[in-house]
Amino acid sequence: MVRLIFRLLFWLKGWKVKVHPGVDVNKLKKSVILAAPHTSNWDFVFSVAGCRQMGVKLRFAIKQSWMKFPLNIAIRPMGGIAVDRSDASKRKNKTALVDAMADLYKERDELCIMIAPEGTRSLTKSWKKGFYYTAQRAEVPIALAYLDYKNKVAGIGKVIYPSGDMDKDMVEIMKFYQHITPKNPELFALDRRYAKELAK
Repeated sequence: MVRLIFRLLFWLKGWKVKVHPGVDVNKLKKSVILAAPHTSNWDFVFSVAGCRQMGVKLRFAIKQSWMKFPLNIAIRPMGGIAVDRSDASKRKNKTALVDAMADLYKERDELCIMIAPEGTRSLTKSWKKGFYYTAQRAEVPIALAYLDYKNKVAGIGKVIYPSGDMDKDMVEIMKFYQHITPKNPELFALDRRYAKELAK
């Protein structure tokens, strides 16, 4: 039923979904789904709708305190999954949240968590790297999902398995997203550290 609703949404808005050659959705049952560019509230709606139509059931991490009654009634069906951030705040340990995220994968047979690496809809030139460390520690692939507003396409264009050489992998990610048109282009920028490598 939910998938039918999302198909209707895409039909009304003139959008379509695309899984690029070489991408096997069946191998993404446990993965980190990278969501970029992120410049509008519509991004969440189209990302969930597009992935559901491709057979990928997205989840998104949210503070444990938000998953209490009555908010959990609405958040859980949308894909919300609670993450305990208390250790990170008490110990001021930057890796605690990554560990908590990685543990979620170990506890489940299937889990696809959507992460927006920009961390904000506002313009930023430094992407957060938590998604990479999470995928690395959980030993799951990173699927590069995207929303191309110019062509009205939601898709998964590439899958990257963390090699341990984050700089190399991040350059590959930048290469992919440099050609995607966001809803608000003025609010999107590649990570400046790795974007420099594209000009060489």
